Amino acid sequence: MNNFFTAKRLRWVAAAIVLLNGFFPAVWILFTSLKNEVELTAKPITYWPQNPVLSNYVAAFRDQPLPGYLLNSVIVACLSMLLALFISTLAAYAIARLNLKRRNLILTGIIAVSMFPLVTLMVPLFEIMRGLNLLNSYTALVLPYTVLNLPICTLILVSFFQDIPRDIENAAMIDGCTRLGALWHVVMPLAAPGVFTAGILAFVNAWDEFLLSMSMNAAVAYRTLPVGIQMYQGEFSFPWPTISAALVIALVPVVTVILIFQERVVSGLTSGGLKG
Repeated sequence: MNNFFTAKRLRWVAAAIVLLNGFFPAVWILFTSLKNEVELTAKPITYWPQNPVLSNYVAAFRDQPLPGYLLNSVIVACLSMLLALFISTLAAYAIARLNLKRRNLILTGIIAVSMFPLVTLMVPLFEIMRGLNLLNSYTALVLPYTVLNLPICTLILVSFFQDIPRDIENAAMIDGCTRLGALWHVVMPLAAPGVFTAGILAFVNAWDEFLLSMSMNAAVAYRTLPVGIQMYQGEFSFPWPTISAALVIALVPVVTVILIFQERVVSGLTSGGLKG
């Protein structure tokens, strides 16, 4: 009995639990999107689609302007990710390299700010955007998403910049590079795993966000995917197969991005976990 509960086997059990928790909902949604209403409500429950159909995907595009929602989400997520990476790179480099006073206090403040729940920030953010006449625009989401992603992106990049030897960029500056030139040409390539990790997290956070998107952009032309999927629900109906098809479509861009950059992301997460 004691041999079973070894550290190695416990790690495998923990990994299996995490894997099941992550994949089972996605697989269940995929199977639901391939069922019709009759099979979905049949008893006993059928886990595997008996007669797979693709009509739910047709309905997902027919019942709502899904391509427009997808485009809006891509624009908002990409712009907020790029802006967050740009600002957090400069902030993280300053914290890691410059002799700032009360550096630990700054890092503590960044961590503290990241702990504020989004629901407590919705009203002030809404009032600010309304005062600036930015409601029903991409800017109304890009700016808040950038601010919300700055803490996590900054903390990730600080840990990577700290482990890059100063001598490398000092040598670049001796050869004629400015500090910003050394950052861009020398430090950033070495910190690429951290940059990709921070970028993926910022993209996914913006892609999945619902509360701010629903509050800031009431116009159909600026709705993002999470809010658009809610629109499939009727007053007296809840078309689960169609909603599941829309959810599967919403997962495709995120899964594609992660698959393309998986080596960078895994390297970044592993390196970040090993740094002190």
